[in-house]
Amino acid sequence: MNTPDRLVEATRELLWERGYVGTSPKAIQRRAGVGQGSMYHHFGGKPDLALAAVLRTCAQVREAAGRLLDTPGTAYGRISAYLLREREVLRGCPVGRLTMDPEIVADDGLRAPVEETIGWLRGRLTEIVQEGLDAGEFSPDLVPAETAAAVVATVQGGYVLARASGSPVAFDAAVTGLLALLAPRTPTA
Repeated sequence: MNTPDRLVEATRELLWERGYVGTSPKAIQRRAGVGQGSMYHHFGGKPDLALAAVLRTCAQVREAAGRLLDTPGTAYGRISAYLLREREVLRGCPVGRLTMDPEIVADDGLRAPVEETIGWLRGRLTEIVQEGLDAGEFSPDLVPAETAAAVVATVQGGYVLARASGSPVAFDAAVTGLLALLAPRTPTA
């Protein structure tokens, strides 16, 4: 990994662990194994490095979700794969963590990629729910945009429940409950 990549990865991890205020240039340099000169040679300062880290975090989250949501299969199967994918539940969501950081949310440039990523996820889930409705897979009572919001809220809320209890069991229970509510309709005779 080259020096700029090491700096971005170090910043990404520190933002996830400590937030913007808790991520000092010294901590970034230490984590990346580079000196101050290297950091400022590649980036104008902490704000530029934070933006690069936020953009990379958002891209990685979108890529991971897209691998599951953009595959062939039933709508329920794709949503289920997204909800059940392996996660570091007790660490929380790297994008969700950014939404709880007052410094990130207050900065339009740092908040924009986070907002776009969450909007993309909700939009993609809305499309998939609509596909399931069109195929007769889901109850016709489902409203695609509201269901997509519930999926995102379940994941983010599941992280909060797991972190509060110190156990991934709470996350798993939230996901299992949502999947039961979304379970495909069975035809009645």
